[in-house]
Amino acid sequence: MKLNQLQDNPGARTKKMRLGQGIGSGKGKTAGRGHKGQKARSGVAVHGFEGGQMPIHRRLPKRGFKNPFRLRFVPVNLDRVQRAIDDGKLDAGKTVTAAEMKAAGVVGSVRDGVRLLARGELKAKVAFEIAGASQAAIAAVEKAGGSVTLPKPKEKPPTRGRKLKRLQAEADAKVRGTRKKAAEAEA
Repeated sequence: MKLNQLQDNPGARTKKMRLGQGIGSGKGKTAGRGHKGQKARSGVAVHGFEGGQMPIHRRLPKRGFKNPFRLRFVPVNLDRVQRAIDDGKLDAGKTVTAAEMKAAGVVGSVRDGVRLLARGELKAKVAFEIAGASQAAIAAVEKAGGSVTLPKPKEKPPTRGRKLKRLQAEADAKVRGTRKKAAEAEA
């Protein structure tokens, strides 16, 4: 076999149909587009049009919900952390954060934070400061003598309903206090 003898298998490549090249070609005159009408014109794309019938994307019901505020955590198992400590990539004496895990190559990207999972065994005493951890992972870290620090959950901002409930509770407490004082004064 020589370079000048290389070729595709027969039938692997077909020539492009040449349209509008005379009657003898079989694709002359209207070039396979029929006569007149919308689709004979250029620039027509009637995707999803079903001849006036209600299209399928409108016949089918809507379903599901995609939460735009969802947090995407990167999962990391205990065995992966232990392997990084054994290889000398992570220092067990320091507090392990998501940034240190990324620098050590334990995780590729941090996204919205790192979540610690319980697969494997942790032998080193490590203090973690991360976005999330499973209960089993926290138990395993504490068993090894380490600790897990998670961020405090954010308080929800007061909505009108919550604010009204709080104001109502304060007013009720005030009324109860004045009634109690009145009862004491009578006695």
